[in-house]
Amino acid sequence: MKQSITQYLVVLALIVGAYMLGTYKTKVEYLEKGVPTGQTQDNQVQPETKTVLTEADLDAVEKVFNDKEALVFGDKNAKIKFVEFSDTSCPYCHIAGGVNPTLNKEAGERFTMVQDGGSYIPAVPEIKKLVTEGKAALAWLYTPGHGNGEMGTLALYCANEKNRFWEAHDLLMSSEGYELLNNTVKNDRNQAETLAGFLSPAVETGFMKECLTSGKYDSRISGDPTIASSLGFGATPTFFVNEQVIEGAVGWDEGFKAIVDSLL
Repeated sequence: MKQSITQYLVVLALIVGAYMLGTYKTKVEYLEKGVPTGQTQDNQVQPETKTVLTEADLDAVEKVFNDKEALVFGDKNAKIKFVEFSDTSCPYCHIAGGVNPTLNKEAGERFTMVQDGGSYIPAVPEIKKLVTEGKAALAWLYTPGHGNGEMGTLALYCANEKNRFWEAHDLLMSSEGYELLNNTVKNDRNQAETLAGFLSPAVETGFMKECLTSGKYDSRISGDPTIASSLGFGATPTFFVNEQVIEGAVGWDEGFKAIVDSLL
């Protein structure tokens, strides 16, 4: 009897060990590819990878920059045009955002920022600098890469009405914002007051709550992803630098700097 129990426990340990090894291997592969852990690739159709946009793609991008309701920043006639497909609940969007150092460190050495002793330079703050300096334009588009970013997206559109996009963006892309969107708000419109309160340092609470529940930007929740899919992309984050495509939370020096320097 004791031998049978021992054999059973050995078999069980082997099964558990194999499962844990497989899970670890999958997480490592996802990290290497820039796919957030905790999100399977089955959550969305993975498009064929493109590294350069076609003329038709560029025409579609141009329409985004001319859309008066779109989240567009900087001079739309600037020599450099960035497009970011993002999701405020997506971990790798947070990593690229540069205001959630906790998540960067949890993702491993590759994503640990310079300020924390690593070598990773997040792309979004660098893009913002170029936009502020008048050297580039940016279009921000929502794509549901992680599944809990709808309310965060609506909040960004609402904040933009008050010219407070970046203030709201940095709150949502913080560690606290990540936890709130993924564990409390979860696309629930009934959490509008909670989200508005969290964003009060950026936008007046009453305005934000009313805007979130008004439905005025609901069309962007389906419209923004349609633009992404029409161009052949669904993963978050994805960036365009003019016709060049960069997928994943690639560091500034790794994927962006050489392209941008050649255009300045």
